[in-house]
Amino acid sequence: MGRRSLLCLAVVAAVALTGCTVQRHWGGSTSAGGGGKAKIGLVTKTNTNPYFVELRNAADAAAKAQGADFVALAGQFDGDNDGQVRAIENLMQQGATTIMITPNSSTGVLDAISRARQNGIMVIALDTATDPATAVDATFATDNVAAGREQGQYVKAALAGVTPKLVMIDGTAGSTVDTYRHNGFLEGIGLKDGDSAIVGREPANGDQSTAQQKMENLLQRSSDINAVYTMNEPTARGAFAALQARNLQVVMGSIDGGCQGVQNVRDGQYAATVMQFPRKMAQEGVDAAVEYARTGQKPSGFIDTGSVIVTDKPMPGVPSQNTDWGLQNCWGTK
Repeated sequence: MGRRSLLCLAVVAAVALTGCTVQRHWGGSTSAGGGGKAKIGLVTKTNTNPYFVELRNAADAAAKAQGADFVALAGQFDGDNDGQVRAIENLMQQGATTIMITPNSSTGVLDAISRARQNGIMVIALDTATDPATAVDATFATDNVAAGREQGQYVKAALAGVTPKLVMIDGTAGSTVDTYRHNGFLEGIGLKDGDSAIVGREPANGDQSTAQQKMENLLQRSSDINAVYTMNEPTARGAFAALQARNLQVVMGSIDGGCQGVQNVRDGQYAATVMQFPRKMAQEGVDAAVEYARTGQKPSGFIDTGSVIVTDKPMPGVPSQNTDWGLQNCWGTK
């Protein structure tokens, strides 16, 4: 068994099977904040979702380019808050100078984050904000309300004045990203929770197979729909499979902007996706971590890394880019 495999097993044991993806390991302890080498830990929601894989790979590449040490850990599934807490504790023991995290719960990791910061570790939220936002030093993320609003505005425009008959395939109930995107979409399409235009809604935890099953269940109750909101692109692919089985044509939007998702739009699986830029989140987070280790200076507040609608069916009054642009820029400049 190779050194890397042994290391991963050791870390898994240390964090009680929270999931492990190790890019580089460091030993011993360090004094965080000023005059030293950056030792960066990343804790993502899972290590299987393509979005978080891209975030992890981008952070690893950025750290290597700047000579920083890097370790990536993850929960076992979307919503594994306890796993993320144990990962934070593990990174503290390993001497991280900065921990970057995409929190499964905006509140569930606050105690662990607080302990890390009390020990001089800078903590940066990526992709998902904490509640309160001041629980971390800074947040590099998509404005998820804005991304949801963009999806809603597009779907409304594509319906061309026809009253929505909407199904909503949400993410993980109670999560910040899910709530923000859901509420933003409703704002963009001009509806409120409880409106009769919402035919049904189900959480799918960002999972493709779960989304397909939930969409199939909703369609058994009523197939009289013309619009679908999806929280992310795996969800959209699952919803599409259920719709295709019934030969239903609807206006469906999504959010992520990965290369596969942009190709899905080009192939007509859904009408539009709202691209995020995880590479930018990772790069800016690593830049901040290196600067903190070097000078002790920290970023602060919320830094919006942007979002762009990608579609081959542009709508008047809704700014967008086509899939040619999308495939050149999926999740950030390739």
